[in-house]
Amino acid sequence: MMLHPETNLPNLTAPKKIRVRAIDIMRGLTLFLMLFVNDLYMPGVPKWMLHTEAQVDGMGLADWVFPGFLFMVGMAIPYAVAARRKIGEPTWQIWFHIISRSISLIIIGLLVVNSSSLNPELTGMNKLLWLGLVYVCIFLIWNNYPKDKHRNLFISFKWIGIIGLVILAYLFRSGTAESVGWFEKSWWGILGQIGWGYLVAGSVYLLLKDKLWAAFLAIIFFLLLNVSSLNGWIPNIISFQEFFDVVLHGNVPMIVLSGLAATLIVKKYSSDWRKLAIYLTLYGLVSLILGLIFHQWFIVSKILATPSWGLLCNGISIILFVLIYYLIDVRGNTKFSKLFESAGQNSLTTYLAPDLIYFVVWGLGIPLFFYKQMDHMWLAVLGSLVWAYLMLWFGILLNRMGIKLKL
Repeated sequence: MMLHPETNLPNLTAPKKIRVRAIDIMRGLTLFLMLFVNDLYMPGVPKWMLHTEAQVDGMGLADWVFPGFLFMVGMAIPYAVAARRKIGEPTWQIWFHIISRSISLIIIGLLVVNSSSLNPELTGMNKLLWLGLVYVCIFLIWNNYPKDKHRNLFISFKWIGIIGLVILAYLFRSGTAESVGWFEKSWWGILGQIGWGYLVAGSVYLLLKDKLWAAFLAIIFFLLLNVSSLNGWIPNIISFQEFFDVVLHGNVPMIVLSGLAATLIVKKYSSDWRKLAIYLTLYGLVSLILGLIFHQWFIVSKILATPSWGLLCNGISIILFVLIYYLIDVRGNTKFSKLFESAGQNSLTTYLAPDLIYFVVWGLGIPLFFYKQMDHMWLAVLGSLVWAYLMLWFGILLNRMGIKLKL
């Protein structure tokens, strides 16, 4: 942070560094909240912390967390593309990276989602063991191994992971002995939806570059697509159209693109904090107002992914980002932000690694989650907060051990 030479106060018009720390910190904050709400014992905590049921008009804390993370996925895209261009990668190679990363997220999402329908007798192993081995294979395949040593060993790890994942997929069975099933797409899962949103927003950005007006047109397009989908106006033209349901529904791409547009505003006005704050705040207020307008026709529902819900969540994300950006990148108040920043830079590991602890604890019957009870609400909430906090540190520990997922 630069200081004004006369007043020794932050120079609010000084150029900013390329990396915006607030993005990593806010991404880490949303990860912390994702871990928190995923761990909550629903019967024992306040309803405003939980997901609202599909047909109920309203939203709780848990209903903002996922779109908040999607928004941050969009914010990171221009900086990620700029970093790849800086090392000389051509556009086709960057797009190939976007496609491969998206496919990886979609595959992981499908594996996790289908685990809930696994039949232990037909598969030959119980659900926790199968899913635990899937996670081990995921870490073997997509771990960010060092480039300068033990190259052959790490290549072997990747191949072990790939072969293991193929075997586990081959063994997987759902349904009953009379009607045996295999993998199905009931939905894409959290990571799968992130993959589709990242694919759309990354492709749009490569096509339209830093044109802010074009980003807003793309947001409007997917917002209208969201409206059309909910009203049943999109015809079923091809037999495999359902495969692209996240894209055709429009809501997830709209949220990710909204984050991308926020970054374009930051890049354009990074040298003038006051203008940046004004335009971002206006952007957030417009999103909130549009959300209230669309509420006249659509209930606020995360499960149904309504435009009113998406726009309100965008507005909340933008206003929260303005506050964090001011505290971190303008004022330099980073005393309590290191943990969230580290988690935000290691998001996939931080999100997936705690599940391995769940599998071990549940499989061995260890009474670790004693706080999940109905008698003392404060203990149920506090326990999940402590769990989420410790899991951020667990992700950092894994990173220091050389275990870090990178797609």
